[in-house]
Amino acid sequence: MIRFLDPMWLLALIPVLALAGAYAARHLLRRFRRDTALPFSNLELLRSLVPRGLGWRRHVAAGLFLAGLFSLVTALARPSVEVDEPLERATIILAIDVSLSMQADDVTPTRIEAAQEAAKQFVQELPGSYNLGLVSFAKSANVLVSPGKDRAAVTEAIDALELAEATATGEAVYTSLDAIKAVPGAGAEGPPPARIVLLSDGYRTYGRAIEDAAVAAVEANVPVTTIAFGTDAGMVDIAGQLQRVPVDRQALAELAETTGGFFYEAASAAELTQVYQDMGSSIGHKTVPKEVSQWFAAAALLLGLGAGALSLLWTSRLP
Repeated sequence: MIRFLDPMWLLALIPVLALAGAYAARHLLRRFRRDTALPFSNLELLRSLVPRGLGWRRHVAAGLFLAGLFSLVTALARPSVEVDEPLERATIILAIDVSLSMQADDVTPTRIEAAQEAAKQFVQELPGSYNLGLVSFAKSANVLVSPGKDRAAVTEAIDALELAEATATGEAVYTSLDAIKAVPGAGAEGPPPARIVLLSDGYRTYGRAIEDAAVAAVEANVPVTTIAFGTDAGMVDIAGQLQRVPVDRQALAELAETTGGFFYEAASAAELTQVYQDMGSSIGHKTVPKEVSQWFAAAALLLGLGAGALSLLWTSRLP
């Protein structure tokens, strides 16, 4: 079925149809005048005196010309047909801690900036076929970018991260799992193969327990890879008071181990490829419009050339 992506252009068919109507009316009027104005009584003698005209051929060039205009207008309306396009459903969610402790400078230049750089490096290295989403978490967890192929949107959102109070690590896992569930089925069976990459530094201070989140990730068959940022000597100024913000390596490591992920303290780009190296593939299909306006434009060109060639051949002039 053909649908038009820019249907307003179809209004241009009105003058084309008006031109066709004017041509037909002019022909009928000339024929009427010829038939009513002939006083010649011997029609057979008249036909022998007047050379044979073009007959039906006189309308061919005009018909091709009008058909070319019709095809050209159709091309301007951007006709399209619906086609099934393969859709890779494999998904990775980046979950980044934006708690106030991430402003500590025990990691150069700060923990949050180091995490942002690591996340952007991961985005650059990730194969384009995978869906990628972004979750930030402090006192709550929020999906900043839903899973998809738009890497630029993820990078921009990483650069725009803002710090807030508290650390809800468990909520980050739950929110990431919800984002994965939202990936379209697209006709494929079962949930998509998925991974969570969680970048954090501190102890959970809010929300559901990390242990419960780990159980939920195991039930969903989604490994969680954790990356710890910071040292035990980290300090941060919160409300005018210096506070120690050590890294909860044990909780992050247990989360990764329980779910079948990896735990890193300073992950390189090469190490992070392990996150998706063993991921399976789940191919679905989505229906997308495929524009075919070029075929109508080509038809308009051929019809125009045909009209010109026949007119020159039969009348020695262009239509």
